[in-house]
Amino acid sequence: MVSPVVTGYYRYTDIFFEWHQALPNPEDRSPLKAILAQDAFVHPDHPLHKEGVEGAELYLGTLQNFESRLLFSSAQVEYIRYWLHAVQLTKDLIPLPYSDCLLTESNLRHVSPVHFKTREALRTTLKQIEKNNKRLKGVDPTLNARRDIFERVRSLWTQQQGTWCALDFEAWDRDHTLLTEFGWSTVRWDCGSKVEEQGHLIVKERRYYTNSFVSNNRDHFSFGKSEEVNKATFKRRIQALIEECKKSGPLFLIFHDNNQDIKYLKSKDVDVQLPDVVFLLPDVLPKDGIFVLDTSDLFAALEGEGGGNRRSLERVCRHLQISTSHLHNAGNDAHYTMLALMSMASGEPIDMQRERRWPNRTSTSGAPNAPLNGAGVRVHFDPWEEDDDFSDQEGVCGPAVDISRFKVDSDEETP
Repeated sequence: MVSPVVTGYYRYTDIFFEWHQALPNPEDRSPLKAILAQDAFVHPDHPLHKEGVEGAELYLGTLQNFESRLLFSSAQVEYIRYWLHAVQLTKDLIPLPYSDCLLTESNLRHVSPVHFKTREALRTTLKQIEKNNKRLKGVDPTLNARRDIFERVRSLWTQQQGTWCALDFEAWDRDHTLLTEFGWSTVRWDCGSKVEEQGHLIVKERRYYTNSFVSNNRDHFSFGKSEEVNKATFKRRIQALIEECKKSGPLFLIFHDNNQDIKYLKSKDVDVQLPDVVFLLPDVLPKDGIFVLDTSDLFAALEGEGGGNRRSLERVCRHLQISTSHLHNAGNDAHYTMLALMSMASGEPIDMQRERRWPNRTSTSGAPNAPLNGAGVRVHFDPWEEDDDFSDQEGVCGPAVDISRFKVDSDEETP
């Protein structure tokens, strides 16, 4: 009977530090150490170099306890031992690491490929992973749940399947049961090519319902031509849109703070049937079904917010460096929600993405040498980043800068 081949991942630290030490033939240890050396590993002539990838490819995995690990795939480890033997750097095939070192699918929540152009980038990531694991010990479970969703969204997005549809409604601000606008922005793939569509509907019978507290921007759709339709057509068009989106596999409905918009979809003015809608994303891409995503939750995960503080769409776009105009137009809001989703979903794994966007911004304010355990990964934004009007208050000297953020890290050097 042939034993099944078990594949998975090995911790980078196990391969880098331990594998060569466990080899029975001392003569094999130096060739293995040489091929794993970080300067060699990121070189384009390295045997593990992947065509079309700049630098070295490894994997970032999330364990079941939410800790992160940098990983080699078992295929990479296999190739290393075969290559060393093929070029006669080892007399025999060196043995694989202990089977107990292998992480299989059941050990991991998520795995994503990551790339390193330089040795310094690899070393920095290893150091950052260690710090983040300490910071996340004992944090609010809500933050771990949000981080889990963030990585599931990234994984599903990269597969380029189904239809992703951002929706937004506007209602009269004196009576929120009276819908005045609907906007949508969709992304799907046809033979590998991305297909994007946007639209904006205005309810004809409520054309002159003017808001008192929210901007009146129904006539400022920035991504196409608005359509003015009666209430019956408004209802029929939205229902038809959802049905059409369901034909291309799974449908991912995207909202920014979904509570009210879900109610509008189910209201008598729209009456979209959502009997099988799911708010928990699957681990594996399904063939069909309707799944709800919320960009306010995704951004909360990215900035390290575990509480009830949800950012507005305008604030999220500002921090993601997405330019906006004429918000509170349903078509514009839907499109900006889609842009925010794409910006986060197409980026690196959550902690690497946060560091790229806001480097050195998770230090405990005023206490750079405070213990890391349980400190969290909340990004500290400056007042001028949070408030458009801050520039009018800061005077000729500009905003104050926390210089502790730029303190040179004196931690012990890691590989």
